[in-house]
Amino acid sequence: MRVSLLAERSISAMPEAVFALALDPERFPALFEGHGPIPGLRRITPLAASAVGSMRSLENQDGSRLMERITAFDPPHRHAYTLSGFRGPMAWLAREAHADWRFDDDSAGDPAVAASSTRVRWRYDFELTHPLAWVFAWPLLRGFMHAAMRQCLERMAESLEAAWRRERD
Repeated sequence: MRVSLLAERSISAMPEAVFALALDPERFPALFEGHGPIPGLRRITPLAASAVGSMRSLENQDGSRLMERITAFDPPHRHAYTLSGFRGPMAWLAREAHADWRFDDDSAGDPAVAASSTRVRWRYDFELTHPLAWVFAWPLLRGFMHAAMRQCLERMAESLEAAWRRERD
């Protein structure tokens, strides 16, 4: 049994810039602040160059650590990974989580917009430890993780749009 979440947002930036920010181990942690009991990111440490099968170590602001294994890597269109290593209460609810980021041209056929608008779709599928875990996992993930994902996309948009305005001025 799984709990699925989807966060979407259009960002006024080229897909290459949005994709690069989503995978940037230096800049991305500050953008994922967490929400409620979902901790924010403190650090991402790539253990190899980004490619299918490579690993990244994540340290959360609460001191917990997770591992990310890249399962799809198609710059600047798609990035997917499996998140594992949950501890404490989350380990009782979910075995692992599968994330899939899609970065699509959001220009609606307008060539003037094509280079500056990206639709981001970030999906998470949490594989539950037991069907009964759904009773607790659904409200936790839907309420808090989903909010953290939406806030992260908003912060990404703010960061990239501010950079675009600075370049233009």
